[in-house]
Amino acid sequence: MNIRSLTRGDGVVIGAAVLLFIASFLDTFDGSGDDIPNAWDNLGLVMSMYVGGIIGAVLIVIARALPQPPKVVGLDLGQLGVALTIFAAWTSFWSIIDPLGAMEEFFGGLGGSEPESGAGLILGLIAALLLAAAAIATPLVPALKAALVGAPRPVAPQPYGAQPPGGYGYPGAGAPGPFGAGQPGPGQPGQPGPGAPFGGAPQQQAAAPQPPAGDFSPFWFAVPVARPLFAEDGSQSTIAELAPGTWYLAVEQRGANLVAQTQDGRRGVLQDTSGIQRG
Repeated sequence: MNIRSLTRGDGVVIGAAVLLFIASFLDTFDGSGDDIPNAWDNLGLVMSMYVGGIIGAVLIVIARALPQPPKVVGLDLGQLGVALTIFAAWTSFWSIIDPLGAMEEFFGGLGGSEPESGAGLILGLIAALLLAAAAIATPLVPALKAALVGAPRPVAPQPYGAQPPGGYGYPGAGAPGPFGAGQPGPGQPGQPGPGAPFGGAPQQQAAAPQPPAGDFSPFWFAVPVARPLFAEDGSQSTIAELAPGTWYLAVEQRGANLVAQTQDGRRGVLQDTSGIQRG
């Protein structure tokens, strides 16, 4: 789960869900006394309007953070979450229109007068409408599609074939290597390479492979939203998904497309390069 893939719209969804949860504990009717009910005194109201909206927000956030979200009854988790937020907003609208119907069993205890909507219903309506609006508008509005947590800039672009110091998932200086904590591997400083004689001095490090001749120079970049990485053979099969907030290495340019390398060394073609952030 990558929280850096969350967008500003997802931040609005999370804030609206918190507001909806708070509203569920406030008075449903405007009145005084200790017997004024809240949403938790009516199972149908709290499950449809408040809990339904909160579950919808959770599904939206989970679907955004997972690289491959599972499906429920043929729907993506995000689609199911958007449907629940719309249902919560629909329920909140009619509950505030007819607050008596929302809490009918308590009407007799309110002195027989027509009740007015309390803070719980009013704040719940605002939160539910904001939640549904953010869930629907996030994929459509560019300002809401921007990353919620920006990607930290690398120290400097590294040449192709070299590992960035403390880069996107590669071990940095002093990090435990595959040969033990603090132990360099073969070919690294302080350890003989594969061709070094036993007990002899380490041979000089081989030069890092250079990029092919041309105007293109490898560079680090980050994507503004999650984008698929396709296979290099030209097929439309997806080998990975690039997530916002993570730096990737562009190793080659093919027309308007980039050949990118992921954290685990996989290479693929990024077809949509609009709005990428160069390191």
